[in-house]
Amino acid sequence: MTGGARGLGRGIATVLAREGADIVVADLAVAEAQDTLTAVEEEGRRALVVETDVTDTRSAERCIQETITRLDGVDILVNNAGVVGGHLGEQVTAEDWDACFAVNVKGPWIMGRALLSHFKQRGGGKVVNISSIGGREGVPMFPNYSASKAALINLTQAQALDWARYHVNVNAVCPGLIWTQMWRLIESHAERERGRASEDRAMFERFVRKLTALGREQTPEDVGHAVAFLASEEARNITGQSLNVDGGIKFD
Repeated sequence: MTGGARGLGRGIATVLAREGADIVVADLAVAEAQDTLTAVEEEGRRALVVETDVTDTRSAERCIQETITRLDGVDILVNNAGVVGGHLGEQVTAEDWDACFAVNVKGPWIMGRALLSHFKQRGGGKVVNISSIGGREGVPMFPNYSASKAALINLTQAQALDWARYHVNVNAVCPGLIWTQMWRLIESHAERERGRASEDRAMFERFVRKLTALGREQTPEDVGHAVAFLASEEARNITGQSLNVDGGIKFD
């Protein structure tokens, strides 16, 4: 899986390991990925960390080849690597847009393309792309991020149609409100706008109470369970779908 070094990716990896999967963490943050490796091994599964730039075709191909060589093949691809850019609202730059589309959209396409021939040889496979509720409806202050996640949902649908002939299922999971780097950026921006510090997570927790029907934030493990289902044989007849894991969010 890509972007498995920390946070959401680590939670997904741990759940998949618990369900019986060996895990390859394809990430640039190799040092942080060691903690994910440990978590996977504690579940009794094999783990491998491969330094990978998902925006680079050669890097992706090397990752796939090393995985096949060391773990005897690949059955599941989880495209979790993602960025939000460094600025908000009117301060969003062209570089922020380029980064979001390079990692959040081009990255999954590159990884999928690098793996497709192997899936053909194995007679099928599963791809799960991690999109966002921001791909369902635009998120204020993050136009670049929202647009890239909407594009990832569209890519999921296109690949599902193109790859069905090879028995490859392609689906997406759209997480809701998870305490991630994006929310840390929002809270830091709010502090600068007000000219004073706020209590850590205060804005995030207000959004959780206001927007989610269940009144609670989502966890990396919540998303991991959805990924495990879509990657399982029980979901063999599900493809081209995007599953919200968001506690019943309503933006109205």
